[in-house]
Amino acid sequence: MLEDAALTQRIIGCAMVVHRELGPGFLESVYQKAFAHELRKGGLKVICECPIRVAYDGMDVGDFAADMLVEGRVLIENKAVHLLCTAHEVQLVHYLTATCIEVGLLINFGAESLQFKRKSRTYNPKTPRLTSSGRTPIGGSSNPVQFR
Repeated sequence: MLEDAALTQRIIGCAMVVHRELGPGFLESVYQKAFAHELRKGGLKVICECPIRVAYDGMDVGDFAADMLVEGRVLIENKAVHLLCTAHEVQLVHYLTATCIEVGLLINFGAESLQFKRKSRTYNPKTPRLTSSGRTPIGGSSNPVQFR
């Protein structure tokens, strides 16, 4: 089984192939079909329009469909817009929280160059934060913040 970083790199590579071939300007649904085909050609398992139920306080409060789920581990939100914005990133993190899936990719086929962002449900700083004294604060990077 591929590690998450290797898997997301493969997924992004497939998205680049699709974007290079189609370029910007199509509807999101066109990119999604081509992207799913490219992922499957690469030997990856893909579920498109993956149904997800949202629960609150023990009861179902809504349903939505995530654009794609790859290998049962990476949630993908596809866009075909000129520029990604913070709301797109927040949407993906909410989907990750609702599904308890750790890793997601936000992929935008609508710009001149492919845009992508890797998001995690759990906060994972790349480098430890340091205090003015040069020490890692208590809790540092070893205690990630859980989004719930």
